Amino acid sequence: MSPSLLALLGFIAWTLLLLVLMEVLRTRLVVTGRVPANGFDPGNSRLSPFMQRLARAHANCLEGLPIFGGLLLLAVVAGRSAVTDPLALVLLAARGVQSVIHLTSTSARAVSLRFTALAVQTLIGVYWVIRLLGA
Repeated sequence: MSPSLLALLGFIAWTLLLLVLMEVLRTRLVVTGRVPANGFDPGNSRLSPFMQRLARAHANCLEGLPIFGGLLLLAVVAGRSAVTDPLALVLLAARGVQSVIHLTSTSARAVSLRFTALAVQTLIGVYWVIRLLGA
């Protein structure tokens, strides 16, 4: 599997892992009677700060997947994965770092580091678009 496809699979798997974690925690809240089954909203706004951060980290993945996943898939389908392969796993690592920081802290330093991880992904995406358009 090429680095681009591996990164795409990793991005999807990471997004799915966050969803599974959120649903396991929500299920536990329902089963223990702490929250009614219809007591959830998409942002977990009535739940713990961790659950709110988890929902936002998952949403961040969903927001980025069409852009970054689309670029990875486009490059592979077009036979241009040489453009995306060198930085594909860097992009995946930056996504993981962004999510982990999102889950663990809201300090000013953490927010700055999380933004840096997003900026890395964004710059890689812009670079890929420029390279793919220039072909």
